[in-house]
Amino acid sequence: MSESVGPEAWAASGYSRVLGRLTQRGAPVLVGGAYAMREYVGISRWTKDLDLFSPPSEVARVLAVLEEDGWEVELTDPVWLAKARLAGLLIDVLFNTGNGLHPVDESWLQRAPQAVLFGVQVRLVPVEEMILVKAYVQTRDRYDGADIHHLILKYGQRMDWKLLLDLLGAHWEVLLAHLVNFRFVYPSEHEAVPEWLWRELLRRAQEQIESPPVADRVCRGTLFSRSEYEIDVREWGYRDARADFLLA
Repeated sequence: MSESVGPEAWAASGYSRVLGRLTQRGAPVLVGGAYAMREYVGISRWTKDLDLFSPPSEVARVLAVLEEDGWEVELTDPVWLAKARLAGLLIDVLFNTGNGLHPVDESWLQRAPQAVLFGVQVRLVPVEEMILVKAYVQTRDRYDGADIHHLILKYGQRMDWKLLLDLLGAHWEVLLAHLVNFRFVYPSEHEAVPEWLWRELLRRAQEQIESPPVADRVCRGTLFSRSEYEIDVREWGYRDARADFLLA
């Protein structure tokens, strides 16, 4: 980085160039992370990281464009993440959620809204998928609950709640937990979450309370954090929930 250029200007220049290159090559990428949050809710967080989302089948193509532009690329985790580095800048290319449950697919691309970022026309991860991705980020040093609350505050009355509920599927309790926290954080903004959704989730919770506990001693905490719940699997006799799909 040139000493005459500040870090934010340097990042903007680098990301503008590479986003332009990806656009010219027709690479199917969506912007997520902090830059998408800035576009959606107006919260600016300085970061040298750019999060791009792409379907698993397109990752090699995206990395090839980045490599041609001088970035050093790697497949960091075959389940969900690749990285690209150049002169102190970092791009995360995500093709799944960190727990491997929700790969990026064509529906994300079809529903993605457009925005202008660093002077380039880009597409953003849709709000519903932004919440989906962030819903599982619950580790000792990172929790994305506040981002979820802000997205609901700004878009709750416009977003497709049925889609989000369908995306989470059997993990509807994760959504319920975030909604309870939202209701606590914003007691004056209950209308952001539709009444039918509350009734449906609470109905499911009531049915679960009245049902006998499941016989399977599974720990689903590993879907939030592998390290925080490692002892449950290694020493306490719980089965790792990730095995249901990672070994399928």
